[in-house]
Amino acid sequence: MIALTLIGKPDCHLCEVASDVVDAVVAELPDALAEDMEITELSILDDPALYEKYWEKIPVLLIDGEVHGHWRISPDRLREALAARADAR
Repeated sequence: MIALTLIGKPDCHLCEVASDVVDAVVAELPDALAEDMEITELSILDDPALYEKYWEKIPVLLIDGEVHGHWRISPDRLREALAARADAR
C-alpha cells in the first residue's frame, strides 16, 4: 500500500488544486497500482501538531509519510515518484 497524505485546510485554493492533481494522477494509473493507494486528507485546523509543522507550507503532500512537495504539486513529479515507489515493490 502506498499512502498519500494531503495536508491542508478548508477554503484553501492551493489545497483544492493539489487535491485535484492527486486525484487526476491516481486516476491515470493502472488499476492495480491505483487500488494500492490510500489517499488521506488532513486539515491543519484539526491537529495542533500539523498546524505547527506545516502552516506556512500548505498544501503538503506526503508519500508514505515523507514530504513529497508543498505549495504547488507537480503532476509530472508525482507520477515519477509513484512509478518509482511501484517499481521498488
